[in-house]
Amino acid sequence: MGPPGAGKGTQAAKLIDHLHVPHISTGDMFRAAVKEGTDLGKKAKEYMDAGKLVPDEVTIGIVKERLMKPDCIKGFILDGFPRTVIQAEALDKSLADMNIKLDRVVNISASDDELVERLAGRRVCKACGQPYHSKYSPPACENTCDKCQGEVYQRADDKEETVKKRLDVYHAQTKPLIDYYSKRGLYVEINGEQHIDKVFLDLCQSLASENP
Repeated sequence: MGPPGAGKGTQAAKLIDHLHVPHISTGDMFRAAVKEGTDLGKKAKEYMDAGKLVPDEVTIGIVKERLMKPDCIKGFILDGFPRTVIQAEALDKSLADMNIKLDRVVNISASDDELVERLAGRRVCKACGQPYHSKYSPPACENTCDKCQGEVYQRADDKEETVKKRLDVYHAQTKPLIDYYSKRGLYVEINGEQHIDKVFLDLCQSLASENP
């Protein structure tokens, strides 16, 4: 768990190399189910094509299908799921059916001010996709990509007002989840404002310890 810009993707990529287990995001699961043409994948595609949210029952079904694949036998990292207590309860039931238990629920935290600075500063090249940041890694020539001379721009999702709205939605959804997993003794919070390597060290230590 973690708000937009906290570094979940970065840390998940490092964990994959460290633990040798799959990193599973809802987006990846949906795309794979649609590509494989499963019944649930077809249902998800109908909602996605219509621009609608995929219902919980379809999402849970796709998660369960994914966790039953052979590469999850030694474990897995869930990213971006569950997002609500209803999804968390449904996940618990599915995992119980498969005789699997969660080891940890890790929240990478950061202040809203820090996250707004990170996200609102993001820029990307329209032509080649090269990422930049207006403060930490700007292109040598303003609005021009160093690699291909394409236009460097700010995506709509990264505009400050949009970032703040995304954070509001995240906080509203996440607080109940934090309470839910804290009561079960699974929750641990890690300071995402530290250096990437220190965040990763704390993450590994939290996974290795018997208690969160």
